[in-house]
Amino acid sequence: MQFEQMKETANRLSSSIGKVIVGKQEVIEHLLVGIFAAGHVLLEDVPGTGKTMLAKALAKSMGGSAKRVQFTPDLLPSDITGIHYFNQKTSEFEFRPGPVFTNILLADEINRATPRTQSSLLECMEERQVTIDGVTMPLERPFLVIATQNPVENHGTYPLPEAQLDRFLIKTAMGYPEKDEAVQILKRFQAENPLDQLEAVVRPEDIAVAQQRIGQVRVTDELFGYIVQLAEETRKHADVVHGVSPRGCQSLLRASQACAVIRGGRDYVLPDDVKHMAAPVLSHRLVLNSQARMKGVTAGGIMEQVLGTVPVPVDHAYSR
Repeated sequence: MQFEQMKETANRLSSSIGKVIVGKQEVIEHLLVGIFAAGHVLLEDVPGTGKTMLAKALAKSMGGSAKRVQFTPDLLPSDITGIHYFNQKTSEFEFRPGPVFTNILLADEINRATPRTQSSLLECMEERQVTIDGVTMPLERPFLVIATQNPVENHGTYPLPEAQLDRFLIKTAMGYPEKDEAVQILKRFQAENPLDQLEAVVRPEDIAVAQQRIGQVRVTDELFGYIVQLAEETRKHADVVHGVSPRGCQSLLRASQACAVIRGGRDYVLPDDVKHMAAPVLSHRLVLNSQARMKGVTAGGIMEQVLGTVPVPVDHAYSR
């Protein structure tokens, strides 16, 4: 698959999702970057903004298998990964696979599950495998977790720990629609749900091939240094307790490569690709100190400061 073909694949997915989701092109782009970069996406926003609808539209557009899990405090790790049970008819133990054995797993309201249940996703998200009773089983390819959470409700929720947040390639928010978009939403959903009419426009195999090809997008030494310098600046910031980890640098690199393909069909990364993906990839990895939180400082604001501080490399060799 050539890079132009990969861009066309992304465009088909975007157009299909756009039949359900009004506007929100940046959020859709973040979702596509997550898919092509073989990463996971965290959608955080207030209820009713279309987080679950967006994830379902992607699942139907991509084809393959998709499963949804409503996270609740009584959800057990085995409810997600699967369990061995004793079949009285055969007098043998059999494995009943959990919902992680799919291409797209929608983890709805992930912060409502207990930390024990949340941690059951760590191995799945990082290593694309699950270990049950000492037996390790690979997950399907591609495998993508799209998780949603409500940031304003604290009752009955368990905030995601830093280790869990670090597994998400991108964290993005839907936001409220503009007035014209809100009117269009009402008209679009007046008679029926357009999600019911959605059909697959790509195959899971196409996505798996694209994910393998993303690593071949060229990156110059100057951009490698730029990514590392952005991470180092977050670690030095006065309001930050823990800055971007090496995994965060790898995530930004991968997301920038996917961005280069999706936005331009290019086989090389530009500085603009790195700057465009820095905030959604790195912001949720920052741990702010208590004084900064009390002053209302946000991780997004800190990333804006860092991007304005670190010099952007100027090199005319990117397209060579």
